[in-house]
Amino acid sequence: MKVAGRVGAVPPYPFVEISRKIAAKKAQGIDVISFGIGDPDLPTPPSVLEALHKASLDAPNHRYPESEGLPEFRGAVADWYKKRFDVKLDPETEVVSLIGAKEGIGHAAMAFVEPGDIALVPDPGYPVYSVGTLFAGGESHLMPLTEENQYWPDLDAIPENVAKKATIMWLNYPNNPTGATAERDQFAKAIEFARRHDVVLMHDACYSEVTYGGYKPLSLLQIDGAREVGVEFHSLSKSYNMTGWRLGMAVGNPKLIEALHTIKSNMDSGVPQAIQQMGIAAMAIPDSELTDRNEIYQRRRDLVVGALRALGLTVEHPRASLYIWAGVPEGFTSAGFSERLLEETDVLVSPGTSYGKFGEGYVRLSLTLSDEQLEKAVDRLSSWSM
Repeated sequence: MKVAGRVGAVPPYPFVEISRKIAAKKAQGIDVISFGIGDPDLPTPPSVLEALHKASLDAPNHRYPESEGLPEFRGAVADWYKKRFDVKLDPETEVVSLIGAKEGIGHAAMAFVEPGDIALVPDPGYPVYSVGTLFAGGESHLMPLTEENQYWPDLDAIPENVAKKATIMWLNYPNNPTGATAERDQFAKAIEFARRHDVVLMHDACYSEVTYGGYKPLSLLQIDGAREVGVEFHSLSKSYNMTGWRLGMAVGNPKLIEALHTIKSNMDSGVPQAIQQMGIAAMAIPDSELTDRNEIYQRRRDLVVGALRALGLTVEHPRASLYIWAGVPEGFTSAGFSERLLEETDVLVSPGTSYGKFGEGYVRLSLTLSDEQLEKAVDRLSSWSM
């Protein structure tokens, strides 16, 4: 039987390999503590679960949903954007629901990339940017994210012949895996690049609500000119501890939103309406609850950073995101450090190369362990001798 060539061309999804390593250890009766996957351990808020229960009893929600999303959900997204970013959206034309941001990011390439086109993709970065491009028949041009450049792509280094063939550019701030954040002038430069080269600017903003010390990340759409060239992807997964419920949204330029909706309406049947009701309830949660949640992550961040520095890793306190991006000690590769750490302490971290070749020399740690597990992991790290 023939399998499409694109299947064989897909590199192993990094979290599949992480799960395999954990399973192999557990089969030996070993207690592995994993910093690998950014899946919040904190529960979905009670008011959101109550909304699901109520909506599940409503008979119309037992049927196919509308592919673009309930008008009430899209209206709630517009209200949330106005409250959070002071960005006004038309819920009819500038908002579409997603079955989690990953689905929308994957489908976006089908809407904007044709065979022979180039996608400008950050490296290290979320693997779906490149894989979606591959499935659409396009080619990814990697934009290195380096510590020297504060993990922002050097747009001036993109060759002119590449820029001419590019149809989309991916940005992601607060960033996965590096935890870097972006400033207004950086977004403005990306918008100018997109306008000059007729490139669609795609911003993955899924970590905008996981922040520390009162920091408030920007939306791309707050910047002049963004709506003319761009789409922003958001998810309720990390913002409201809803990874298992699969709900997100894309917002921005009406023509681009309609193109994405055209792909989606032919490829999926939309988000279950009861789940959308959960999203409406989530976006009504007071900011104080997010602040309390972020204080939990901040305590974890500080514990992990302290333990890693004591081991000799180079690491800063990120202002946002769920991740710690740490430079491995001299003499180690990313994979070598990760493997030795796992074998000698039963603590798993992700090698930076799981997110691209420019991740070499780093490891990523997620802060989504319970406090008990995190403290146990810190104890293991503190007693480890390299």
